Amino acid sequence: MAAPPVPHGEGVDVSTIEPCPSYSSGVSTTPLLGDTIGVSLARTVAAHPDRDALVDRAAGTRLTYREFAAEVERVALGLLSLGVAKGDRVGIWSPNRAEWVLVQYATARIGAVLVNINPAYRSHELRYVLGQSGISVLIAAPSFRTSDYAAMIDEVRDACPDLREVVLFAHPSWDALLAAGDRADPARTAAIEATLSPDDPINIQYTSGTTGFPKGATLSHHNILNNGHSVGALLGYTPQDRIALPVPFYHCFGMVMGNLAATVHGACIVIPGPGFDPAATLEAVQAERCTSLYGVPAMFIAELALPDFDDHDLSSLRTGIMAGSPCPVEVMRQVIDRMGMSEVSICYGMTETSPVSTQTRRDDTLERRVSTVGRVGPHLEVKVIDPGSGVTVARGTAGELCTRGYSVMLGYWNEPEKTAEAVDAARWMHTGDLAVMDEDGYVSITGRIKDMVIRGGENIYPREVEELLYTHPDLLDAQVIGVPDERYGEELMVWVRMREGAAPLTAASLRAFCEGRIAHYKIPRYVHVVDEFPMTVTGKVRKVQMREEALRLLD
Repeated sequence: MAAPPVPHGEGVDVSTIEPCPSYSSGVSTTPLLGDTIGVSLARTVAAHPDRDALVDRAAGTRLTYREFAAEVERVALGLLSLGVAKGDRVGIWSPNRAEWVLVQYATARIGAVLVNINPAYRSHELRYVLGQSGISVLIAAPSFRTSDYAAMIDEVRDACPDLREVVLFAHPSWDALLAAGDRADPARTAAIEATLSPDDPINIQYTSGTTGFPKGATLSHHNILNNGHSVGALLGYTPQDRIALPVPFYHCFGMVMGNLAATVHGACIVIPGPGFDPAATLEAVQAERCTSLYGVPAMFIAELALPDFDDHDLSSLRTGIMAGSPCPVEVMRQVIDRMGMSEVSICYGMTETSPVSTQTRRDDTLERRVSTVGRVGPHLEVKVIDPGSGVTVARGTAGELCTRGYSVMLGYWNEPEKTAEAVDAARWMHTGDLAVMDEDGYVSITGRIKDMVIRGGENIYPREVEELLYTHPDLLDAQVIGVPDERYGEELMVWVRMREGAAPLTAASLRAFCEGRIAHYKIPRYVHVVDEFPMTVTGKVRKVQMREEALRLLD
C-alpha cells in the first residue's frame, strides 16, 4: 500500500533541502518557427503587402512589403546569374543601407551563406575572412568615411583564389546584377527555396579571436529567425511598429534583433543613416514616427547630449533595446523619462547564440534594467556553473554563464576543435562570462573569465591587439587590458616595455602605428610605459594587478 501523502510543509526537514540551483528554462506556449527566412518573409508579405517594410533615410528609399519582396527577388536572381549556388559564401562589406537588407534576404532565399564583414576592418582582416570562409562573391560599398573598400579589395584579391566576383553598390556592377535579375525566370528562386531546410547554415559572423584571428560563428535559418521572433515578441512588436536602427547590420544586433525581428512581425525597418549619427537618428525617429530605437549605451548618451535634443518630437517612442555594455542608471532613467521609452529592454547574448539569451521584460523595474540583463528567453535554458568542476552553483553564487537551445550556433566555420572548446557534448554554449542568477531567475554579469573587453558594444580580445603591437620595432612587449570608461563602458589601455634606446611610446604615436593596420575601435586609448610587468611566481602576467593599478593611474 502506498504511503499517504505528506501535507505540504509537514514532516520535512527544510535544513536538508539544497539551495535552488542557478538554472532557468524559458517556458513558452508559443511554438518555435519551423520556417526558412524566405518562407517567413513571404508570409509577412502576403499579410501586409502595402505596409512599409524598409525606409533608408539617407538614400531616400521607401519600400512596402510587396516592393521589398520584389527587390529581394531581383537580387536573388542576379546572384544566381553570377553562378551562386546553395551553400556558397557571399560576403557583404558595407555600412548600413537598404541594399544590405536586400542582400541579407536574397541570399537566404537561394540558400547562400551570407558572410558579414565588419566595415571597420582593414585589408589584412579582410584577407583573412575572405580566405577562411571561402567567399566566392563579395558585395561591398565602394567606400565609407576614411575606408576605401574598393582599393583594399584590389590589394588582397590576388591572395584570395576563391573570390570570383566583386560587386560594388552604386556602381555598374550592381546595376548589372539587378539587370540580370530582371531577365531571369522567377521560378528559379521558388525551385531552390523548396530544397532548403531551416537547419541549413545561412550566415557567418566573425567574432574577435583570442589568437589573433576571428572565428566564424555559423548560424542557421532556425537560429536567427527564431531569435528575431522571440526578441520582437518580448518587445510587443506588431505591424504598427517602426524600428529605428542606427546599430550596424553586420552585427546580430542590427541584422537579427533589428531586421529579422521587424519582418517576422510585419514591422518597418528604418535606417537613419549609413553610420551612427545622433542627430540623424533623432531626426529619423521624429520624421518616421518610430516606436522603437536601438543602441548601445554610448549611442543613447550621445543622443541625449545633443544641444537641441528637446526640440525633437520623440512622442512616438515606447520601446527599444539597449545592449552591448552595462547601462548607467542615470542614462536609463533619461531614456525612459526624456525619450519616452518606458518599455525599453536590456538584452544579453553573443554572436554564437544568435545572439540573445536573456532579456528584460516590458514591465521590469528600473533597478532590474540597470543591475541585470534580464531572464532567460523563450525556449532557451541558462545555468551558472563552477568553471572548474562544471557543477551548477546555487543561486546568488558567481560562476560561468552557459546557455542551450535553438539559438546555439552550428559551430565555428571549418574549426571543429574551437567549436568543441566552446560548445560541450550536451550542447551547452560556454560564454566565458561570470554571472550571478538571483532567486527570480534574473542574471547579472559580473565579469569575464577571459580578458575580453567590450567597448561600445564591440567585443575585443587583447591578444589580437597585442599580436599587432609585437610587430612595432620599438616595443619589447605589450599587454592590453580593459579599463572603465563612461562613454563606451570600457576602453583599451596598453602597458608596454620599450627596447633599449627607444623613445617612450605615446598614445599619439601608437595610434599612428595602428591606423590602417587594425580596426579603429581596437586601438588602445591609453599607454603606460613600464620596465617590467607584474608577474606571478610562475611567470604569468598578472592582468588583475595591472587593472587595479590602471584605476589609480587614470583617477
